Amino acid sequence: MDKNFFEELIEYFHSLSHITTDDIPNLELYMDQVTGFMDLHLDPIKRHHEDKALTKTMINNYAKNKLLPPPNKKRYNREHMLILLFIYYYKGILQLNDIEVILKPLNEKYFSGHSSVTLTDIYDEVFTLEPDEKERIFAEVENMAGLSLNSFKADDPKFSDLSDEDRQELQLFSFLCELGLDVFMKKLLMEKIADKLHEAEFARIAEERAMKKKK
Repeated sequence: MDKNFFEELIEYFHSLSHITTDDIPNLELYMDQVTGFMDLHLDPIKRHHEDKALTKTMINNYAKNKLLPPPNKKRYNREHMLILLFIYYYKGILQLNDIEVILKPLNEKYFSGHSSVTLTDIYDEVFTLEPDEKERIFAEVENMAGLSLNSFKADDPKFSDLSDEDRQELQLFSFLCELGLDVFMKKLLMEKIADKLHEAEFARIAEERAMKKKK
């Protein structure tokens, strides 16, 4: 693996950050303003600059599928924006029905002042973990890279005939496999948690139906 390319990856990693609650305007926005805000503030983490972070169709679909509470007269408030950010962070990993059940407590208990704890409080609290978590992830990634750079070594008879270019190519593949395994295992854990939440939701609905039949 090309060490210069790895250094570029590390620089990119350290440049990543999240949208803070201070970045979000404390007023209601129309759809075009919402998509414009997301495109601007999520641009550093979009894969391609020309990609849209969230589209009107996506947002309408989230509301239709109950991931997002409906807007108030076509306007989206600060809490809508926070839920949309959680959806954005999750949607590259989980299915929409899993995201719906994960966000259900937030939408039902903490949206629109239903609790003394606000969505802003929750978002801020979750991201207080970010600095330490980034350092931990960086250490893990750095260790993975070190292992990859030591793979397919020239002094191993099996790989002694590899050209430098082929060796770097296979080391990069090894690094991708390590990253992929990490993502895959964590995704499985997230899906297991989502399944548990689905089971609890199904049980709650069944209990409510049973109670209604008794009346």
